[in-house]
Amino acid sequence: MPTIKDVALKAGVSATTVSRVLNSRGYLSDTLKKKVYAAMEELNYRPNELARSLSRSRSNIIGLIIPHVSLPFFGELTSRIEEHAYRSGYKLLLCNSQQDKIKELEYIDMLRASRVDGIIMGSHTLEVEAYRQMNLPLVTFDRQISPDIPYVCSDNYAGGQLATTLLIEKGCRKLAHIGGHPQLNLLSHLRYEAFADTAREHGVWQTSLHTDNNSFDMQAYERLLEQLFREHPGIDGIFAGSDLIAAYALKACRESGRSVPEDVRIIGYDGIALRSLFHPAISSIRQPMDEMGRLAVELIVKQVEGASVAAENILPVELAVGATT
Repeated sequence: MPTIKDVALKAGVSATTVSRVLNSRGYLSDTLKKKVYAAMEELNYRPNELARSLSRSRSNIIGLIIPHVSLPFFGELTSRIEEHAYRSGYKLLLCNSQQDKIKELEYIDMLRASRVDGIIMGSHTLEVEAYRQMNLPLVTFDRQISPDIPYVCSDNYAGGQLATTLLIEKGCRKLAHIGGHPQLNLLSHLRYEAFADTAREHGVWQTSLHTDNNSFDMQAYERLLEQLFREHPGIDGIFAGSDLIAAYALKACRESGRSVPEDVRIIGYDGIALRSLFHPAISSIRQPMDEMGRLAVELIVKQVEGASVAAENILPVELAVGATT
């Protein structure tokens, strides 16, 4: 592998000059820079990014830890975060925790060893103290860890109100919410609270089913939907905690001989692009994923630069009416 000394020899300059070109330090003529870049190109030289980050105390890399990149919401969100990070001069280091505490801890250690400038957390399996001990700029999604750690989320309560109100306005009188376990301590639990509050305010019967502990266990949601129709055959409205769960609800209705939206109306949450490919197209509460990604990156960059940031960052949601309601 060519070294910085090889580049200097090829360009006819000192290794210090090559280093100054790479790090844009001091005045350098365009002619000089072109000579150095031409030598790098000819030798196929690639700078050691870790070594450069050590010299300038900044890596321009942001770590992102999410539960499952294969899940549509996190796939779309990751894409938006990467795009905004790149526009801000940062690269993204992606970690897929799979809701595993040990794996999440190992990734945090790896990111710290890699000298990332900050971490965006979409996976939250650890205790609060573990996040505080990172000693890095941190932003979380859908979890309020402490008053001094910024978080980004959509307006979960308003989204739950919108979804439940729509079902009631469409004539539903036996409602069900299918979602993650309330003890997961996530802000997304506010979707259920809004569902229950809104149903009570309108005098509408409601029930809720949730997984034991893993909010991304889709097989568990399939079993819950089978249980729902077995124990409450008269259910006519379902508010699903995500669009993916809504898709499983649509599948369960079809398999049990129920028509959507004639017999059962369904609305999900997230507003993923794939929801329009289902038949019928799924109604949803759309999260502003692009703005969430932009804001998460902005909050990391501001912390890196020593600026203060707001801890609470709640973004508005929109009702995206499809054919399931």
